[in-house]
This record gives sequence, C-alpha cells and structure tokens, in this order.
Amino acid sequence: MGCCDCGSFERQFSDRMAKSNLSRYRRKGPDPSTRILIEVVRRSGPRGGTLLDIGAGIGVLHHELLCADFTQATHVEISRAYIEAARQETALRNHSEAVRFVHGDFVERAGELSAADAVTLDRVVCCYADYRSLLHAAAGKCSHFLALSYPRERWYVRLAFWLQNRVRALGHNPFRTFVHPERRWNAVLTAAGFEPCHQGGTFAWGVRAYRRRAPLSDAAIKRTRR
Repeated sequence: MGCCDCGSFERQFSDRMAKSNLSRYRRKGPDPSTRILIEVVRRSGPRGGTLLDIGAGIGVLHHELLCADFTQATHVEISRAYIEAARQETALRNHSEAVRFVHGDFVERAGELSAADAVTLDRVVCCYADYRSLLHAAAGKCSHFLALSYPRERWYVRLAFWLQNRVRALGHNPFRTFVHPERRWNAVLTAAGFEPCHQGGTFAWGVRAYRRRAPLSDAAIKRTRR
C-alpha cells in the first residue's frame, strides 16, 4: 500500500461506511482530532486561499473551511463511495462550484494537480506503508501551510492498530494501517523546506502543522502544474 492498492481502499472505505460517517458528521460535527485540525488551520493557516485536502473522505475539512477561510478546495479521495457522499454534502452547502473532486491515489495523481496555499491530511499517513512518497508529494503541492493528523506512538495505539489489522487479515481484507515513527516522517517534511508551528491533538491522535520556510516562487508553483 505504498502507491496504494486501490481495491483494498475501495473495500475498506465502502458505501456503507461513507453513509455512516456522513450521518454521524451531520449529527455530531467533526470528530475531536479533526476539530482540532480545523482550528489549527483557522488559527495559523492562510486565509482566503486554496486548500488541497488529501484523503479527504466525506469532505469534512472543506465543508468547515470554505467561505470564511478558503475560497477554493481540491478534494482528493481514493474511495468512490466517499466522493459521492462528499458531493452530496457539498451540494447541500452550496459549495459545488468551489470544490474540485479528484478520484484516485494522490501519489499517482499529484502531477495533475496545482499547488495550493494549504495542504491537509487528516488520518491519511497511517493508511500508507510508503509514507515518504505520500509526504514528499504533499510537500511538493504546498506553497505555504501543511497540517496533518496521525496516530500517536503509544503502546495502546499500536495495540489497537494491531488488533484491527488482525481482524482484517482474518476476514481476508488486505487493507492495513500503520503507526509510523513521527521523527522519520517529520524529517521528510523538514527536508522539504517546512518548519513545525503547532503540535497537539487527542489521547490517540496527534495534530501537527508546518509552515514553509520560504514560500514557493512563481516559477516553482508553475512547475507543479501539468
């Protein structure tokens, strides 16, 4: 699941799960770690620019951040069921003209996308075995601000992930999740020109934000477009 096995993602993030997540979001709003991520973007991120949300799911981030915080968003998601759920909610909020939906593995489709002022990855790093390729591609599309949530390196989180993966294996589900060493993926982002500006989160999920040390030049931004 580096440049990922799309079939395993489609199976894991099914129509049933998409509908359940959308229903819960409409009743309760964003999950706690997602709510923290949203507040970090609002407090520290650019205003009125463009958002690239990788592994966007049902679109919670751009549902919450469009208008007051961002004017345009690109929603990249590998599950067709999640994209459909996100489209429904986007239409209800009258944001359809402001959102571009892109289906597929972000690493494989990054070359088709333009750089954005802010890039977000909410519970996405844990779905990639090859997190380096994911974060390198994400950094290459970010002109100013990047924020992500990730599973903390705690024994109870590792145990929970191991149990979930074991259940999937017994059910012949090839999808897996990972608790990657924070120092290693942090090094990928710092090497790409970013510096940390926020660290927080919940009991199980961390939230980190970064600013690009030097904004991408106009020439560099043009090179991100194909």
